Amino acid sequence: MSDEQINLKEMSDDDIYELMKEDLYDGYAAEIEEEVREMLGRGHQPYDILTNGLVAGMDIVGADFRDGILFVPEVLMAAKAMKAGMAILRPLLVETGAEKIGTMVVGTVKGDIHDIGKNLTAMMMEGAGFEVYDLGINNSVDNFMAAIAEHKPDIVGMSALLTTTMPYMRVVIDALREAGIRQDLIVMVGGAPLNEAFAEDIGADAYCRDAAVAVETAKKFMLIRRQRAKAS
Repeated sequence: MSDEQINLKEMSDDDIYELMKEDLYDGYAAEIEEEVREMLGRGHQPYDILTNGLVAGMDIVGADFRDGILFVPEVLMAAKAMKAGMAILRPLLVETGAEKIGTMVVGTVKGDIHDIGKNLTAMMMEGAGFEVYDLGINNSVDNFMAAIAEHKPDIVGMSALLTTTMPYMRVVIDALREAGIRQDLIVMVGGAPLNEAFAEDIGADAYCRDAAVAVETAKKFMLIRRQRAKAS
């Protein structure tokens, strides 16, 4: 038995949740796994561990990333630690039918092979409680449309790092309109050369300058969608 395990046994539930947030912030994947297993062993529900530990920790990471306190390498470490915890919780969450915030299909557009920002966004969205289907790089309209048909997402996210590939986002959005499903989807776009004016011009719902903003924006849109559903 490791010192980590011995210490965990002596800690209160609240203290372990605080430790999870700290270890997630520091990118300690092995420690996160131990803490998740400890809380499961104490009878905590998978969704509570996800919400009070992993999501709460990633909220702090996202805020500090947005404010320039953390940078991409540190956030990637935190996201990988989150994924280590999610690997344990995901099958249990499926079994319990825990409600997710929403579903997202995300990919880098055709002709573009840059994926660091897109990967970071996908990991942080998952850490915030979204189910994410990451299509990878160099995605055609057909790839996006097939994934939308299969996964029925709430959100479609597109990324581009080249000025030459940015216009392809409009091609995808036009295809959504032609298929009669544009109004059913929240379309978010991101990437270094983009801006709000470009996003508005191509008909996207939002431009997200980084992964932290993407998470905040997605949560806002999903809240609006839920409120509209209740009102109707």
